[in-house]
Amino acid sequence: MNKITEAIPFLAPVQILTLSVIVIPSLYVVWLSLNASSFGQSATFVGLDNYFKVLSDPAFLVALGNTVLIVVFAVHLELALGLGIALLFASGLPCRRILLVCVLAPYAVSEVIAVAMWRFLFDPDIGPVTAMLTWLGLPMLDWSFEPSHALIMIGLLTIWLHLPFTFIILYAARLAIPKDLYEAARIDGASPFDAFRRVTMPLLGPAIVVALLFRYIFAFRIFSEVWLLTQGGPARSTEVVAVYLYQEAFSFNAFGTAAATAWIMVLASLILAAGYVFLLRKKVAGNAH
Repeated sequence: MNKITEAIPFLAPVQILTLSVIVIPSLYVVWLSLNASSFGQSATFVGLDNYFKVLSDPAFLVALGNTVLIVVFAVHLELALGLGIALLFASGLPCRRILLVCVLAPYAVSEVIAVAMWRFLFDPDIGPVTAMLTWLGLPMLDWSFEPSHALIMIGLLTIWLHLPFTFIILYAARLAIPKDLYEAARIDGASPFDAFRRVTMPLLGPAIVVALLFRYIFAFRIFSEVWLLTQGGPARSTEVVAVYLYQEAFSFNAFGTAAATAWIMVLASLILAAGYVFLLRKKVAGNAH
């Protein structure tokens, strides 16, 4: 007991910081989500009305649909690309150090700079990529007017920005697989595809689940790419949940519904995390046996 008492002064700064930065603001947002509040207006308790209002708002449903569409498209395509590049690097690709810098470079680029660069590259009038697509006879991405094209553009930009994160997790996991397993599989007569299916994929399973877990959570909170590229337009058709939250809080000054939206995002992320943690534990337990 004396040792615990002596340790309290050393633990107190961490606990105070946690309370100040995480716990107290979270509790305040919970309280705010149960009240109707705006600038120059005192908070009025409304219970769960803010949550029902958000969940029944057509704009929120559009934002949620766009978010799910971008998450499903971007995360899974990003995983496939990251896995392919990781396996290519692990196979003994020449000039790996130079190519590794090229693959990791997008992660060092500011999102503001990345969006500005992509806006120029895909500019409908003078963009180099638009000119190349036109020269090849392919349709251009008219992202400034066509909502579906804007969502494709956002998905591609998200993949480009966050592919290094997925790649580095899968590449590190692939390098951790002992070479003896592949040698044993080759001696047993396994083809490269059999070795990939029976050795590589089972052992990369936990890393894939971890990469998917983090990318699902990060992609569900996507904001910068959408806001900087389209600001949710035209006519709120490309909004995602985070942009909807921003609009409610800072454009419409509806702090109660904004706080409710924030907690809906938190609960959705926790559900995603719980599902993937369950799959990860199941995968690890299966490998242990």
